[in-house]
Amino acid sequence: MIVKPRIRGFVCITAHPQGCEANVRSEIEKASAAQLEGGPKKVLVIGASTGYGLSSRITAAFSHGADTLGVFFERPSMKGKPASAGWYNSVAFEKAAHESGRYAKSINGDAFSNEIKEQTIQAIKDDLGQVDLVIYSLASPRRTDPSDGETYKSCLKPLGDTYTNRTLDTDKGVVSEVSIETATAEETEHTVKVMGGEDWELWMRALADAGCLADGAKTVAYSYVGPEITWPVYTNGTIGAAKKDVERAAAAIHSNHGCEAYVSVNKAVVTQASSAIPVVPLYISILFKVMKAKGTHEGCIEQMIRLFNERLYGGGLQLDEDGRIRVDDLEMEPDVQGEVAAIWPEIQTENLDERSDFAGYRQDFLRCFGFGIEGVDYEADVEVELPLPSGNQ
Repeated sequence: MIVKPRIRGFVCITAHPQGCEANVRSEIEKASAAQLEGGPKKVLVIGASTGYGLSSRITAAFSHGADTLGVFFERPSMKGKPASAGWYNSVAFEKAAHESGRYAKSINGDAFSNEIKEQTIQAIKDDLGQVDLVIYSLASPRRTDPSDGETYKSCLKPLGDTYTNRTLDTDKGVVSEVSIETATAEETEHTVKVMGGEDWELWMRALADAGCLADGAKTVAYSYVGPEITWPVYTNGTIGAAKKDVERAAAAIHSNHGCEAYVSVNKAVVTQASSAIPVVPLYISILFKVMKAKGTHEGCIEQMIRLFNERLYGGGLQLDEDGRIRVDDLEMEPDVQGEVAAIWPEIQTENLDERSDFAGYRQDFLRCFGFGIEGVDYEADVEVELPLPSGNQ
C-alpha cells in the first residue's frame, strides 16, 4: 500500500516502514563512526523502540558491539494497516544488527507486567547469561500495577497555581496561550505511579534476584530539567514529581542491588512523548534555531553517543550536585538560554518561521514516523506487514 502521514493533534497515526528503516540506518551510521573500546557488551533496553531508548540500543550495538535485548509495547500491522513507528524501527534495527553479526532480540508486551519481566529474564538466561547495562526509557500514559491490578493514568499539570503561557499548535502552526489547571493530589500520585521510579526498581530487583546482573553492571534512566519557562508544566509539575521519584529509585537501586544506578538528564528533542507536552514544542522550536546557529544542536543519537562515550564509558560521569549525569549541558549554556529567553516574549504566529526553527521541528516530528526522509519514495507501494526478525510478536 501507499502510506501517507495522517496527523491528529500531536501524534501521527501512520508510519512508513521504509522511512523508519532509513531513519534507523542513519542513526546506525553515526553510531558506527563513534566506536569506543571498553563499553557494554550485553545490554537490556526497556523502552527500546523510539526516541532515546532506540538511540541507546543503536549506540550500544554499533558503537560498542553489544548484544542487545529490547523490550517495548508496539503495534504490529493488522488487517493491512501500517504498524506503529516503534515496530518498524525495531524491525529495522534487528535486521541491521543481524546483518552485522550481532545478537538482537525483542520482546513486545507490557513492560510493567510481571509476565514480560519473567519472559525477559528467561531470554537473558537462555541467550546472554547476564547483562552489564540496563537502560530504562519507558514513556507511557498509563500503568497497571502488577501487585493489585489497578491502572493508573499520568497527567501533565502544574502543582501550584493554574499555569498560563505561550504554546504552539504544531498541527496548525499557531502560537497561542494555554492555561493548565493545577493537579490534584490524586493526579500527582497517579503520575508518579506511572512515570516514577517504582517500575525501574521492580525491574532491577527481578534481574538481581534472578542472577541476571553482571558484576559492575550499570543502569540508567532518563530525565529532563529544561529552562524556567517550562518548569511549571514539567520540572515543578506532575512529571517533575515523577522524575524526582526516579532519582529516589536510583539511590535505592544502588543501595539494594549493588549496581551503579544513574539518572541522565538529556537535551530537549522531538519525540512522540515530548510533542504531547504543552509549551515544550514552542520552546524546542526556538531552542533548535539558537543551537543550530551555534553549531551545538544534537538529536537523540548524538546525545546517546555522548552519554555512552563521554560519560558512562569514557571521560567522566561529571555528576551534578544531585548526582545526575548531565548531557543537557549544551542546551543549558547561559548564552543559549539567554537567546531563547529573549525570543520567547516576541514569538507569535506571524513571525514563527523567522524567529524559530519550526520547520526543523516539523521535519523531526515527521521523521519519528518515517516521513520526510530523503531517498524514500513515498509514492511507491510498500509492504506494511513486517515481522520482527527474531520472531517475537
